[in-house]
Amino acid sequence: MYLKFIFLMFINLIIILDTIIYKLVLLINMSRKYLSKSTFITGLQCPKALYFKKYKPELADEINLAKQNVFDVGNEVGLLAQKLFPGGIDASPEHYTKLAESISYTSDLINDGVDVIYEAGFEYDYVRCFIDILVKKNGKWHIYEVKSSTKVSETYINDASLQYYILKNCGLDVESVSIVHINNSYIKNRELDVFNFFSITPVLEKIQNKIDFVPIKLKELHEVLLENETPEIDIGKQCTKPYECDFKSYCWKDVPDYSVLNISRLKPDTKWGLYNSGYINIKDVPLDTKMSSNQRIQVDCEINQTNLFNKKKIKEFLDGLTNDVFHLDFETVGVAIPIFDGLKPYQPNPFQYSLHHEKNGKIIKHYEFLASSEEDSRELFIKSLIKDLQCSGDILVYNIGFERGRLKELIRSFPKYESDIQEIIDRMKDLMIPFKEKWYYVPEMQGSYSIKKVLPALVPDLTYKDLSINKGDVASLEFSNLNKKSLQEQENIRKDLLEYCKMDTFAMFKILEVLRKKI
Repeated sequence: MYLKFIFLMFINLIIILDTIIYKLVLLINMSRKYLSKSTFITGLQCPKALYFKKYKPELADEINLAKQNVFDVGNEVGLLAQKLFPGGIDASPEHYTKLAESISYTSDLINDGVDVIYEAGFEYDYVRCFIDILVKKNGKWHIYEVKSSTKVSETYINDASLQYYILKNCGLDVESVSIVHINNSYIKNRELDVFNFFSITPVLEKIQNKIDFVPIKLKELHEVLLENETPEIDIGKQCTKPYECDFKSYCWKDVPDYSVLNISRLKPDTKWGLYNSGYINIKDVPLDTKMSSNQRIQVDCEINQTNLFNKKKIKEFLDGLTNDVFHLDFETVGVAIPIFDGLKPYQPNPFQYSLHHEKNGKIIKHYEFLASSEEDSRELFIKSLIKDLQCSGDILVYNIGFERGRLKELIRSFPKYESDIQEIIDRMKDLMIPFKEKWYYVPEMQGSYSIKKVLPALVPDLTYKDLSINKGDVASLEFSNLNKKSLQEQENIRKDLLEYCKMDTFAMFKILEVLRKKI
């Protein structure tokens, strides 16, 4: 018994000494940087990304329009959520260099008896965090973390777990932790109702299941920051999950543009299993690799550099079309906070269409519509579309589910146009089918049936590359931010939007032309 006691004391002494040494190293290394909520989440996803973020930020990908929009939307939703708890005091730092002052200010607010604090700052064990909304009720504190998403993810739980850990160790009596997120069932009707727009999901129980997780991970991540060299971590699933890494381009610089990682819809475990086994080129994929028939087509056509053309199926598709065809494409915008009545958060709202009308294989007219960015133009959109499609003939779209879905949403918002819109829906046919079904496939499509891959494969002299706006998501973001631009910039962007959408429907015409010539 005595020896057992001595042994246990020895073990405890080692643990204590290890902790002391760890703390001393942190203190000695003055160049070590603080962790925050965002860097904690980054480190959980990939310690190498954390190291780069702290010591080699110049390696990060450029912040594009999409990434900037995520930040902007997050800030907008965060400010809106403050209306759930009005009358609070904002403790936000004036500048990222003034974090310590913000933390001190938060302490003063708490000592002064303030019950609602926005962006309350705290620090413990070289970790700083700022609480979106901190509320005191009946002597106990409640943490509200605001997210612009419509659901609660595991990442958000980890985020909130860190906050709970910091505040508990700062001596606050925390009674609850909740994620404030967007209610995707909310439909705007006149004034925005913040209490129905947001959902509040309690997560304390889930957090308490991670009570040991946070300090263990913090220690690991602090140790990463104490290293003199970049952690040796190969690329993998963590490069894109839960978020696309800011350093992906740098880490993937030696990965071929087209590799096993581009096999369409291949399970991640299979994809990365091949890559980690040295099968990087698609041509090297073992024959016994488990994959779907469409994936096998992609691999076999790449290996053999052969094309697939199912003449019978494509002829049936073409025979199902009239000689009078309208090529139709929508552009939509979905914003977090609905602007117009009848819309849900992030609901795709059509703001533009292009329409090429062909008869007997020749374009006879082009129609287009681009909404005002300042007012609800949905009814004008509907009226214009009905007028331009009043002639008989097939309406050809690329991915029928998208356009049909948007039209059905317009029926729900404007039921008086139901019969006209339904007639349009009934005339629609899908140009994507021959490519989705692999009736026509060439290696240049790289496993995709997106029009952005099909077009250059079939019509290489026609390209989106020269367009100022050349992607649908860019078009959406440019339109949503139009009012923030100068009048001249607005004029230029509207011109670019029209050119982009026009290209989509002209591309459809050219693709159909290729199919006809092949028969």
